[in-house]
Amino acid sequence: MDGATAARAGAGTARQDAARPGCPADPVLDHLRRTARSSRCKSYVDLFGACASMSGNRQVAAQAASDVLMRCLSQALGRRPVLYREGEREMSFDEAWLMALVRSLQADDVASATFLLHSRVPKHARRNLVFLLQRVAEDFDQV
Repeated sequence: MDGATAARAGAGTARQDAARPGCPADPVLDHLRRTARSSRCKSYVDLFGACASMSGNRQVAAQAASDVLMRCLSQALGRRPVLYREGEREMSFDEAWLMALVRSLQADDVASATFLLHSRVPKHARRNLVFLLQRVAEDFDQV
């Protein structure tokens, strides 16, 4: 392969990475990674109780939803999720699944959201997880 062909191939890969949702330029994923990192040493929070105690203040509620989501995600998944550092180019399976769920909720794609939830989340945790993810997705600009 000559230099021009290699340059075109490299440029195509760069464009694909930039266009791919969930790339490091994805601000929601970086926000969730940052929130997960800052909440690692905080005390246990019950998923159901945390959803019930959300603030009426939109800005406070937006940050609280992110915090509670990342602190309780392990309860919904039944194990601790794998989350990379903020700005990483790679995405873990858990991060890719979470971002696919966020995109399906934002697009109001009920079939995809249902499939994603049923594939990993027990029935008793689905409603609360969706509530928190919708708050994060809708109010991301408030955080």
